[in-house]
Amino acid sequence: MGLFNKVFKSERDVAKEEVKRVPWNELTSLEQLNEIEKESEEHPVAILKHSTRCGISRMVLKQFESDYKDDYRRVKLYFLDLLSHRDVSNEIASRFQVRHESPQLIILNNKEVVHHSSHQDIKAETLETIN
Repeated sequence: MGLFNKVFKSERDVAKEEVKRVPWNELTSLEQLNEIEKESEEHPVAILKHSTRCGISRMVLKQFESDYKDDYRRVKLYFLDLLSHRDVSNEIASRFQVRHESPQLIILNNKEVVHHSSHQDIKAETLETIN
C-alpha cells in the first residue's frame, strides 16, 4: 500500500506532507514575544516573517521547508503571518532593533538577535550554524 500511495499522491498531498514535517509554531500575539525571549535563554528560537500575498515570500517559504532537516529541531520555529499580525511584526522590529523586511528570518539566542536575513538569503541550513 505504501508504494501505491507514493505513486498516486497528488502534488498537493506531497506539499502538505512537507509542510507538516516542519514544526512551525504560530506567532499571533504580542504576549508571545515575551515567551519567545524567555525561551531563547534555553535554546535558539527563530521567527519567520511571511507575507501571504508575496510571490517571493511564498517561494522562500517553500524552499526553506523543502531544505529543513530534523537535525534543526533544536531551534524552535515561529511563523508570523505579517498581513494578519502587523502589530506583532512592528513590535519585533522595534524590540529587537531589526529593520522590517518580508520575508525575514530572525534568530534569537539568550534574548539577542544572532542572525537575521531576508528574501533569498533565508536558508534552512542557517539553523545548523546557530550555537
